[in-house]
Amino acid sequence: MKAIIFIFAILTATTAMGQKLPAAGKAALDSQQDTLRAISYDIINGKTQETRSFRNDEFIPALVKALKTPYSYYYPFDSLKTMAQVYPADSTFRIFTWPLENDNGTFRHFGVIQMNTKDGSLKLFPLFDNSDYTANPDTITNHQGWYGCLYYAMIQRRYFNAEYYTLFGWDANNLRSQKKIAEVLTFKDGQPTFGGPFFSFVEDTTRKPTRNRFVLEYKRDAAASLNFNEEAGIIVYDHLISETGEEVKKHTLVPDMDYEGFKWQAGKWVHIEKIFHDALEKGKVPVGVPLDKSKSNLREPKTYDEIAEEEAAKQAEKDAKKKKKKG
Repeated sequence: MKAIIFIFAILTATTAMGQKLPAAGKAALDSQQDTLRAISYDIINGKTQETRSFRNDEFIPALVKALKTPYSYYYPFDSLKTMAQVYPADSTFRIFTWPLENDNGTFRHFGVIQMNTKDGSLKLFPLFDNSDYTANPDTITNHQGWYGCLYYAMIQRRYFNAEYYTLFGWDANNLRSQKKIAEVLTFKDGQPTFGGPFFSFVEDTTRKPTRNRFVLEYKRDAAASLNFNEEAGIIVYDHLISETGEEVKKHTLVPDMDYEGFKWQAGKWVHIEKIFHDALEKGKVPVGVPLDKSKSNLREPKTYDEIAEEEAAKQAEKDAKKKKKKG
């Protein structure tokens, strides 16, 4: 569980946003944050599911109470290391998410969207994790049917005077597999909608249906990346193969040092079958870092040259084995 806390400490937003928060409000929130920090520690580190659930039930109303403080949107909650938060470029809202682990190794997620209101009043959308009851993740939902996960990044795109917020999430899932998730959040009449027909495979050699949500599920002990690359302006993720030749068994999938992605085109994310052949310029692009609690360094993304060297070494090893067999 300490490793999970470490991940959240990296993911928690650190933007200083106190310029609109009155001194009295900040002092009150400082005190409330201390209480929230103590409660949230037990949500992650409680020895039993009963303890973790009980403390989570305490945390939710305590968080809402804190957010009711006028202009609380500008309070960073930066000492809450067990709760991740992401902001869009236009700072019109922020999203808090956190997990609750069950004794069987599965996770349920909780979260809220806090809107940035002009008068500092609280406008909140609680997120209800419905993923355990959703056989098909390719859905379009509101905040009450949320496909729960921990959001670690968000990017904003504009198309035909509408704003599109792409969210990147992680779900520890279960003892066999974990997931990375990309989905688009939109607002219609002030209400949030998660998912939509935004992930297109129209340029693939073999056409596949457009997806409402992109889910990358893979072996629990593997390290797979799914993130936005600022320099290239594309989403980059690991291509996965099965260790056992059973592609339908997601818990057998691992990265093979190849990369796929999506480019923003005419209001959709259009799939790129092979990144390094189609999109990236050598020597310029750091690939998005895998969110893996045991095998990755979130602060040091790999560059193209580093990945190219790894691929070259891997190919040389394969060639040597072939040559030895022929000899």
